[in-house]
Amino acid sequence: MTHLFTVKIFAKLAQGNYININYPFKDSEEGFFLDLNDTDSEAVRADLMHLILTQKGQRLYKPNFGTNLLKFIFEPSDAETFSEIKADIKAVVKEYIPNLVVNEIIVEQNPTNEHRASVRIDYTISDEVFVEKDFVIINL
Repeated sequence: MTHLFTVKIFAKLAQGNYININYPFKDSEEGFFLDLNDTDSEAVRADLMHLILTQKGQRLYKPNFGTNLLKFIFEPSDAETFSEIKADIKAVVKEYIPNLVVNEIIVEQNPTNEHRASVRIDYTISDEVFVEKDFVIINL
């Protein structure tokens, strides 16, 4: 029975146009182990979240993959720290997701908690035919 189930999953994968694993990780409604993305915009968004939330040095054989966002958690909530966060994100996105253009990064201190901040990344995805704008928000 397990073998038949596996064959059905691979048959469905072969029929579909799945690009990568969705983020955040969750069970698939189609019976796959993880939920998969089937559009370019979903795939780029998942890639961006994976990239930003991976700690630099955590990925085997790719020591520059990811950001240093965790190091900023205990830093002062000032313009210098926010500027470093922006520069870190821009540099890593430029290197690892070249088809994504970062339009703006807004880093703001949480009004109710001085030890928290939010990072909003407005971006554009371009494949030379279609252009799509979107954003993600990460709370630190």
